[in-house]
Amino acid sequence: MIDISDLASQKIKELMAADGVADAYLRLGVKTGGCSGFTYGMGIDTDATDADDTIDVKGLKVVMEKDSVKYLRGLQIDYKESAMGGGFTIHNPNAIATCGCGSSFRTKEEAGVPGEC
Repeated sequence: MIDISDLASQKIKELMAADGVADAYLRLGVKTGGCSGFTYGMGIDTDATDADDTIDVKGLKVVMEKDSVKYLRGLQIDYKESAMGGGFTIHNPNAIATCGCGSSFRTKEEAGVPGEC
């Protein structure tokens, strides 16, 4: 359903350990907004609800709101290091357009609700 590179998985686990929540979830989501109509959400969460789908990816417990799953199918999360630092990157095969900052997108089926990026 989604793929997380080995380096991204390692970095996420390091963040969880540093926050003292090594058994937490990686929460992924999508909401309307951003330049292109939808924006990604990614964070650490200690709770999952009945409104979530939960999967295991490379030893990480990943939760996604059920409403977001259709936008996240096939998602690839990586971590890139550069001279300016490092950060997570997202490749979404469902996105037909993205904004310059890379944090918003739209799909063939839905344009979302564009807002500020």
